[in-house]
Amino acid sequence: MARTKSSKAWLREHVTDPYVQRAKAEGWRSRAAFKLMEIDDRDKLIRPGEAVVDLGAAPGGWSQVAAERLQGRGRVIALDLLDMAPIAGVDFFQGDFREEPILRQLEERLAGERVGLVLSDMAPNISGISISDQARMMHLAELGLEFARDWLKPEGAFLVKVFQGHGYDEFVTRMREVFRTVATRKPGASRDRSAELYLLGRALRQIG
Repeated sequence: MARTKSSKAWLREHVTDPYVQRAKAEGWRSRAAFKLMEIDDRDKLIRPGEAVVDLGAAPGGWSQVAAERLQGRGRVIALDLLDMAPIAGVDFFQGDFREEPILRQLEERLAGERVGLVLSDMAPNISGISISDQARMMHLAELGLEFARDWLKPEGAFLVKVFQGHGYDEFVTRMREVFRTVATRKPGASRDRSAELYLLGRALRQIG
């Protein structure tokens, strides 16, 4: 099937993207690694000795960064709907985070250990129907927030990708109900035309 003009433009942009080129040169799984590195350099989220959960991990850029910065102390548990090649120091398993049995598997791997950082770079397969895509994106963010609320240490952090659009303001309000501080981050590796933002919640409020 012939490529459309838009797909050709995306491929051209991807190949010439400086972050894509850097990722290949430096051995990172994806350009997304630079997003987490920039945020972590600023906010000091990855702390040796703690557990990190990476939701929507494939192809593994964020897991790579987390494992490296833990310096062999602590652990990374990663999950994705897609398969992911092994990474040293990362416990990966494949499954759909929206399904209850997969959530149970993740909780079993934690074995009661509280988490220092929950990362969620999850995104739905884009259909091109903006209302539907936005709703599914916010649903994934909500699921990540629920998990973070239940499993983070009191001073832990939750970094989640969201798209600006319908439901965004309500989700920010929900984040503020769960965390003492909530900030937005737009790292340099995020393309300017992209609607994606990262929300960072830190320090759980007393719930219940």
